Amino acid sequence: MSSRVKYFVVSTSTCLTLVLLIGLGLGRSASVDDTYKHLGVFSDVVSRIKSEYVEEPDMKSVTLGALNGMLEAIDPFASYLNADQYKEYLKNKDLKKADLGLIISKKYGYLGEVGIVDAIPGSPAAKAGLTTGDMIETIGGIATRDMPLAFASMLLRGEAGTSVELTVIRTRHPEPAPLTLVRATLASPPVESRLLSGGIGYINVDALSPDAVKQVAAAAQQLQKNGAQKLMLDLRSCGVGSPDDGVALANLFLNKGRIGYMVGQKVPRQNFDADPAKEVSTLPLAVLVNRGTAGGAEVAAAALQDNKRAQLVGERTYGDAALRKAISMEDGGAIILSVAKYYSPDGSPIQDKQVQPANAVSDQDSQVELDDNGEPLTDVPDKPQQKKVEDDAVVKKALELLAKA
Repeated sequence: MSSRVKYFVVSTSTCLTLVLLIGLGLGRSASVDDTYKHLGVFSDVVSRIKSEYVEEPDMKSVTLGALNGMLEAIDPFASYLNADQYKEYLKNKDLKKADLGLIISKKYGYLGEVGIVDAIPGSPAAKAGLTTGDMIETIGGIATRDMPLAFASMLLRGEAGTSVELTVIRTRHPEPAPLTLVRATLASPPVESRLLSGGIGYINVDALSPDAVKQVAAAAQQLQKNGAQKLMLDLRSCGVGSPDDGVALANLFLNKGRIGYMVGQKVPRQNFDADPAKEVSTLPLAVLVNRGTAGGAEVAAAALQDNKRAQLVGERTYGDAALRKAISMEDGGAIILSVAKYYSPDGSPIQDKQVQPANAVSDQDSQVELDDNGEPLTDVPDKPQQKKVEDDAVVKKALELLAKA
């Protein structure tokens, strides 16, 4: 056995042993026998690679891939960063850098590639027609397969005006296609509202934040003053916003009940209950969601549906509501891991099971039309377009439900 293979076997076995034993101590493993059984299978696989593989593999890449694969198997938002990557992560994590406007994960990535949760309206990514379910095969010529998610996020960010080359696989164009995007300083999309026919107040939220929650509160109050008798809250493709923002959003329409709770192995349970003083509207409510609804928007949608405060209409949401932290390792690197999950009032883990609307309706496809090469046919204007209300199947269903409310 070569020294490189010996190093790989020892170091990777040690990593897996530590992880499995830690899991055992925390109650994750069914028994000591199961732990050693899994270690035995791993050792056997390494032995077969040593004796059967056509050539000696790049052990550094294999080790990194094994560690990230292990993390992603339990948490699609987890990452292992080596010492150099972690230093870069710490140096850049709080900097206000320009971006492409992509929200990414490994949840639906093919063979470990980076998947797109959503593209922020008006961002370079949205203008290029990237949408939920698309995948990024390479970033700057580097394959995303086995790439730590946190490192991929760093590669997408940079100075405003600089470009980044991607290879993408679109849901409607499965062949990998090159794409060059220019980073830009992103502004949070404003909350939009208007009064529809029939006294329906429509509120559209593309990104959640504490300020956006205040805008929703003001919009709901203004719509009521303008004669709205019922409200429609559009959270489709709202993938930006913390779970705390989602709790605050739900509380605008709840004066009692549990909004949700958060708990982890080492994180004590924290309940989030509605504060009557923060409610701004008691009007009948419909909430629209789709596969791009993630994070705080999911927390709000789950709370309003489980409390029977709103009719939830659309598609199953993405599944991303957790507390994450960077845990430093002895080698100078770190793992970024979900340490607690957010649960709906009915006790469903949002990250694992998503939020399923009681009224399922398929959402419309992206409004950006693509040519045979997967490129946008026309330029998308800088101003984010309002979501379609006319001839929109999800909106039509919501209107039907509100008419009966």
